[in-house]
Amino acid sequence: MKFTQTAEPAVEKPLIIAAMQDMGNVGNIVIDFLNKSKNTAAFRRADSTELSYVLDKGGHIEIPKEGWNYKYSQNIIIFGGGSGQPKTSEELHELCQDVINVAKKYSVKFIYTVGGFHTQRIIREEPKTYVTTTSQDLSKQLEKMGISMTPAKSVITGFNGLILGYAKLNDIYGIGLYGEIDEPSIPQYRTAKSVVKTLEKMTYQNFGSTQELDSMASEVDKKLRSGWKVD
Repeated sequence: MKFTQTAEPAVEKPLIIAAMQDMGNVGNIVIDFLNKSKNTAAFRRADSTELSYVLDKGGHIEIPKEGWNYKYSQNIIIFGGGSGQPKTSEELHELCQDVINVAKKYSVKFIYTVGGFHTQRIIREEPKTYVTTTSQDLSKQLEKMGISMTPAKSVITGFNGLILGYAKLNDIYGIGLYGEIDEPSIPQYRTAKSVVKTLEKMTYQNFGSTQELDSMASEVDKKLRSGWKVD
């Protein structure tokens, strides 16, 4: 990975929200929404230096450029979003460590991540958001707030799980918010909305209107009714 610092963020003991594209696109939908809501400014970039594929543009190839931004607003740092995750385990671990380095540099006490929680039940109402943390004491405090904790043991893979492990190893509180999805191949905007609302409650932040997420969810519903297929 190549890391480039482009500015110095004006933050004081901020919280970090970091997530990448995952099933149902929940992670990147939430991050992209938060960046727009908070009108964040970029200050650091992570670029992949590993070539795992090329793009055939029809008679010629192009080298893909994959990278993710750190952005900030008042006392909040947001990382990730966009599309994809690192293609190699080495880059994934390098990226997680960089988030930790940034957290330590700016005296971050809490790292939040978000993503999808695949369920076998058909979601007929608003999706639920489940939470897991790096501390049993913290989990108990959140339960007292009425937060639903993850209901069973599971393995959380990719950046949106691994970053919690890195937080725990570095004595930083890590909190994962995972919204219910029943179809991983379809963008899950209602699930993203559920995660955003839960994140608001836990961080005491105001992320503004979620009408845009409602509209995108309705657009997906419309496409599905017309026979839209997602690869």
